[in-house]
Amino acid sequence: MTKEAGKPAREADKAADKAKGSKARAVADALTLAVHEHRLAPGLKLNEDEVGEIFGVGRTIVRSALQMLAHDQLVTIEPNRGAFVAEPSIREAREVFEARALLEPRTARSAAERITPQDVATLRAHNAAEHAALDRGDFGMAVRLSGEFHIELARIADQSTIAEFIAQLIARSSLVVALYWRRPKAMCETHAHEALLTALEQGDGATAEELMKGHLLDLLSSLDLRETPAAPRTLRDALRP
Repeated sequence: MTKEAGKPAREADKAADKAKGSKARAVADALTLAVHEHRLAPGLKLNEDEVGEIFGVGRTIVRSALQMLAHDQLVTIEPNRGAFVAEPSIREAREVFEARALLEPRTARSAAERITPQDVATLRAHNAAEHAALDRGDFGMAVRLSGEFHIELARIADQSTIAEFIAQLIARSSLVVALYWRRPKAMCETHAHEALLTALEQGDGATAEELMKGHLLDLLSSLDLRETPAAPRTLRDALRP
């Protein structure tokens, strides 16, 4: 077979691989969202056949999706046992918030120096959605929105590399909160983002930095790191719309 004759086949293979990758990414994104919204509890087994049935995809795609989540440390894959939603230990929980305390205060300062009126409007709309979720008792959604608020600050700060680290830490934080929170509003008290928004809007980097330090300390103090994790629900119940 000539090179030209084999080209259509290679192009078809590339297209098929791209389609599989897109499907795997969609499954991974859906599972990630369920983790952020606390519909998938830490320790829950992610059975490949069940995940495939729920999303209408084959095992190969499911395995690719689970590998993506394992790379993001949202899933642990154990030989001969399968994939499970990660369960951060008490030590890991502390390390996650210590890492956030190192990164996010300086990011808040940088965001205050670069923020635009459009950015402020976006953050205020985001904050309003978070408060609305809390008011209707949708604490899982509030936790997700809270995390996205922090990721958005890193974007505004124009720190793409740090933003990637913060996004991973936020994902781990969602698992930590699911395991160890003491009260539903542990992830972000309703006043914390409001105060930050005021400092950001005023371009007050020093105040924004200090507020973020205090905010993260409050988050850590709201967690009971002595509690025993709650028993996970079934995968089907967790992912049912």
